[in-house]
Amino acid sequence: MTSVKTHRKRYYITTPIYYVTAKPHLGSLYSTVLADIAARWHRLKGQEVFFLTGTDEHGQKIANAAALAGQDPQSFVDGFIPAYKDIWNKYHIEYQHFVRTTDPEHKHAVQTWIEQAKAAGDIYKGFYKGWYCVPCETFVSEREEDVVQNTTGPHCPTCARPTIPVEEETYFFKLSAYQDKLLTFYKEHPEFINPSERAQEVINFVKAGLKDLSISRTTLSWGIPFPGDPKHVTYVWADALMNYVSAIGYSQPGREQDFRSWWPADVHVMGKDIVRFHAIYWPAFLMSVGIVPPSKLLVHGWIQVNKEKMSKSRGNVIDPLDLYNTYGPEAIRYYLTRYIAITQDGEFNITDLEQKLNSDLANDLGNLLNRMSVLAHKYAAYMLDPITVWSASSLELRNECSNVQREMNMYMDEYMFHLAYSRLWRFIGKVNSYFHENEPWKIAATNPEKLKEILSATAHSLYTIALLAWPIMPAKMVQLLESLGQLWEPNNNAFKEIEVNVWNKSFIIKKIDTLFPKYESTPMVTPASNQTEQASVQDYITIDQFSQIELLVGTIISAETVAQSEKLLKLQVDFGSKGVRQILSGIRMYYSPEEVQGKQGVFVYNLKPRTMLGLESQGMMLFTKDEHNKLQLVLPAVRVPNGTRLQ
Repeated sequence: MTSVKTHRKRYYITTPIYYVTAKPHLGSLYSTVLADIAARWHRLKGQEVFFLTGTDEHGQKIANAAALAGQDPQSFVDGFIPAYKDIWNKYHIEYQHFVRTTDPEHKHAVQTWIEQAKAAGDIYKGFYKGWYCVPCETFVSEREEDVVQNTTGPHCPTCARPTIPVEEETYFFKLSAYQDKLLTFYKEHPEFINPSERAQEVINFVKAGLKDLSISRTTLSWGIPFPGDPKHVTYVWADALMNYVSAIGYSQPGREQDFRSWWPADVHVMGKDIVRFHAIYWPAFLMSVGIVPPSKLLVHGWIQVNKEKMSKSRGNVIDPLDLYNTYGPEAIRYYLTRYIAITQDGEFNITDLEQKLNSDLANDLGNLLNRMSVLAHKYAAYMLDPITVWSASSLELRNECSNVQREMNMYMDEYMFHLAYSRLWRFIGKVNSYFHENEPWKIAATNPEKLKEILSATAHSLYTIALLAWPIMPAKMVQLLESLGQLWEPNNNAFKEIEVNVWNKSFIIKKIDTLFPKYESTPMVTPASNQTEQASVQDYITIDQFSQIELLVGTIISAETVAQSEKLLKLQVDFGSKGVRQILSGIRMYYSPEEVQGKQGVFVYNLKPRTMLGLESQGMMLFTKDEHNKLQLVLPAVRVPNGTRLQ
């Protein structure tokens, strides 16, 4: 097959193209942010990147929506483009091209492909009688009809909406002829669909048998005219998928080299609901005309609200503009990347969002930068020259810089962004521990050289953090770099610099405004005259309520990390005559297993057990935070027998 990429230092990534029947929602933002992060990561590594996004503007659904709005289809779709470009700009989406399926170049590419597939013997005229899902633009085969049935006819197996009967002349693509070729392709390219669970679903579907695909309509006028037959317009999926090649020069005179240098695409990013079209139709379309398929499909789950997929019909769609106005773009980029795993559906929750922004961004990262800069200016140590001799604890931190860079690179290459940034935040926890344990505020006045070493090690660590976090929070990380007196451009292959990890930089520590604000949920408003009385009553609990809580002293006899979590330690706690219990505690960022083993602590003994990551936790350990925001164990003043209850 032809069209093998000639420049491996080039990286080509795409989003799905979005239907323009409404403004962008959180689901479309999620796909686009994932693609932007991957694009920025490869820029960080010195590669030339082409990042494509755009809109899908043909089909029955668009025609129907335009008619309801009292507009012609072209004017209707034109009206949505500014909303997409505006929100992508607000969220710092740095794409190279915005493709529209109404672009003349795209129309030419689709018609060229049809003519070439015809010449290859893969397109023929026939007659279609069956069912069609307008919202999904999907023909429902007989095999699929058995998935969901009701008295009025089959429902779509993808969206569960009713389908409509369709009976018309059509052109078919010989999809059935590609069944064995596709199965061979999947076997030879096991990395094609990521995550692998999605791959098996596709393979099972293909093994069950493929039918030829209708690729034209006669009952619809809003689409790309089918070449050689003016009664027909092109089926929307045979139109839309071609955007990935039309945008980089396919079939365009004078752009042959562009196409050769960018294709095949390195990654198509998409939601799981459209993986079948991309994993079956798209490779077959390309094979028909001798073009190699893309290298990878990155298939993410759905964002859910209250355990349900977001949809207009359920009334639970979240507007990215509202989130932008409340939290800013980079906080949302961070939360979507870190806390919604690509491998499964993810719950979007405002309360959890605010808690994570406060703990991870404001406390862990923002407070670290603030503490360092305040101390540097208080003791006139804000100009830091390179350090020639490092202490053991500083060298340990430098080694951890190398570790986090290497491990993040592994996760990012696998597109496990949530794991990559969990790893980075464990490193941020290490830097906080280093700063706290060295207590620079105690030696600042008496040992200025040691103070500068601690500040320099912290600044080098923050420099690494800024570069590694730049793909998710580009503007904030540029601010962080500016606070260190550093100017940086991603095209200079900054990744190589942190990979070498030579701590020989000079820094000028500057005071900047708070990097990350804290958020507080809006309290209930009560009349001013009753506010004090209401608060005092609501804050009380009764002695009976308090007496129900069993607070017991126990000794941690063993502790180990939980492999699937960046926060949890699994503790075995001895409560004397009451036995040993397993308790999971989210303290991994503050304590190693060795640091807590053998310690006595205070535990809520009669808390209802709950399961986390397949492990049962049978209680809760109590902590408080010190002035440096580090968790400290709540300990009895003297050692007491295990199982002693607090009075």
